[in-house]
Amino acid sequence: MSQPMRLMINGEVRTLEAPEDMPLLWALRDLLGLTGTKFGCGIAQCGACTVHIDGKPVRSCMLPVSAVGNRPVTTIEGIGATPAGAKVQKAWLDLEVVQCGYCQSGQIMSAAALLAATPNPDDADIDAAMAGNICRCGTYVRIRAAIKRAASGSGAKEAT
Repeated sequence: MSQPMRLMINGEVRTLEAPEDMPLLWALRDLLGLTGTKFGCGIAQCGACTVHIDGKPVRSCMLPVSAVGNRPVTTIEGIGATPAGAKVQKAWLDLEVVQCGYCQSGQIMSAAALLAATPNPDDADIDAAMAGNICRCGTYVRIRAAIKRAASGSGAKEAT
């Protein structure tokens, strides 16, 4: 049975009617039209569905929408409004990280959460934060370079 819910999505209160066990991913995509968050594996292993809840990266494909409660949700559509998200998105564009692009919203969400928590990550921090995000195109070298660029605020284009 569907229940009316109020969620704070990208700083805006949104009302939707959904079954309590509907994954947040489908509520975002199908009910709210926020299609930037992608379906990948459906078992919270690939990272394509990553969003932030209370600033922490979570896999939205397995999280029931009813579990969100009053905690704010940030999607790829809203991450650029955060300081870390804006830096990450700029670095992604500057270094032309994207190849096919399918996983990149999840990659950006994980990278933004990393930089918000650890402004100057080392390689081990990057590895740990990004371990749950799979890129079938293998853009990992460019992803790492973009995270380092976003952290440093470097204007120089790094080798890819």
